[in-house]
Amino acid sequence: MKKILAELLTIGDEILYGQIVDTNSQWMSVELDKVGIKVIRKTTVGDQEDEILTAFAEAEKRADIVLITGGLGPTSDDLTKPLLAKYFNCELKIHEEALAEVTAFFKSRGREMTELNKQQAALPVCCTKITNPIGTAPGMWFEKNGKVFMSMPGVPHEMKKMMTERVIPKLKETFQTPHIYHKVIRTIGIGESFLADKIATWEKSLPPHIKLAYLPSLGEVKLRLTGFSSSSASLEAEIDELVEKLKPLAGDYIYGYGDEPIEVAIGKMLRERKLTISMAESCTGGYLTHLITSVAGCSDYFLGSMVPYAYEVKMRQLGVKPEILEKHGAVSEPTIIEMANIVRAKFNTDIGVATSGIAGPGGATPEKPVGMVWIAYSDKHQTVTKKLQLSQDRMLNIRMASMAVLNLIRLSLPK
Repeated sequence: MKKILAELLTIGDEILYGQIVDTNSQWMSVELDKVGIKVIRKTTVGDQEDEILTAFAEAEKRADIVLITGGLGPTSDDLTKPLLAKYFNCELKIHEEALAEVTAFFKSRGREMTELNKQQAALPVCCTKITNPIGTAPGMWFEKNGKVFMSMPGVPHEMKKMMTERVIPKLKETFQTPHIYHKVIRTIGIGESFLADKIATWEKSLPPHIKLAYLPSLGEVKLRLTGFSSSSASLEAEIDELVEKLKPLAGDYIYGYGDEPIEVAIGKMLRERKLTISMAESCTGGYLTHLITSVAGCSDYFLGSMVPYAYEVKMRQLGVKPEILEKHGAVSEPTIIEMANIVRAKFNTDIGVATSGIAGPGGATPEKPVGMVWIAYSDKHQTVTKKLQLSQDRMLNIRMASMAVLNLIRLSLPK
C-alpha cells in the first residue's frame, strides 16, 4: 500500500525569532501518525512573500498533504491567505457563510465587528471553507493534482479543534492510508554505537517495510521499530516477533517498552517485590529523589532521603565514621558504602543507595578529577558499588549519576 506523505509548514517571523515555540507541529505529527499519514518534513518560513510561495511549491513536490498553520490574521503582516490565492490562481472574495460565522462570533461576545474583522471572511474562491468553531479565521482546503493543501490558524487550541473535528476525518475520506505501528524498546547502560554492534546482524535482517531508529538520550538508548502495512494485527505480531529475536542480543540492557522511563520501571520492580528504598545523595543533591518521587504512587516503596552534602553533615546527621572520611575522603568507595548502609538502617528500608562525587567545575584534585562519582546499592544480602568518570559539566554529571544509580538498582534487585 502506498505511503501517504505530509509536510507541515508553519508561517511567522515570531517562530524564527524564537519569540514563540512551535508546538503545533509536534502535536500534528502525533495525530497524523495515528491515522497512517507519515510526516516527512517540518518547515518554518517567515513573513516574506517569495519564501512562502517557494515553500508551497517545494512542499507540493515532496508530499501528498501540506498542512499550513499561521498567517491567517486580519493584519497586513498575515500573508498566508492572499498568497494561497495567488498560488492557486484565484481571487479573494467574501464568503457569505464565513461572514455569517464571524458576525455571530463577535455578536455572541458582545463586541463590535470592524471592517478589518470582516476581512476574515474573505477566502480564495477555489478553496473549500473549513469552519473554525472557536475562532474567527476559517480553515481553507485546496485540492490540486491529487495533492491537498490545508491552511489553519496558528493559535494552538483553534488548530487542534479544527484538526480533530474537521481535517483528520476529511483526510481519511480523501486518502487510503496504511497502518503505521511503532514499538519502542528502552535500553540503559550501553552506548548507541556499542548497542548497534551487538544487534547489527538482527538489524540487517529486518524486512524492508520495518525500519529501525536509534534514539539516544541521557543515559539510555531507545530503539524504535516502525512498520507500515495494510493490516495492523499482522504488523504488530510481526514486530513483536522481531523484538523476541532481539532480546537474546540486548536483553541485559532492555528495561522496558513504550513511554515509561527508568524511574517508572524501577517503581514497578520495587512494588512487585514489596521492597522499600531510601537514599543518601551528596553530589546529586536530591535529583535522584526527584526522579523517584515524580512517579505517582511512589510512597508504596520510597520512604525518604537525605542530602548530606558537607563533611560534618555526613558525620553528624548521617553517621559516617570520621576516620573513614579523614582517611579516604568523601568521594571514595569506603565512604559510599557507609552512606548506603547507614541510610538503609536509619530509614529502616530494604534498600539504601548513595552518591558522592565531584560534580564540578571546582573541587577536583589530580586523584579525583571533575566527573568522578561513586555510587552504591545496599540491601541485607549485598553492597554493590560503582565508580563513574563522567563529564566536565556539573548538571550533566548530576543527571548522569542519577541515571546510573537507577540502573544499578535495576541490576542489583533480588530476582
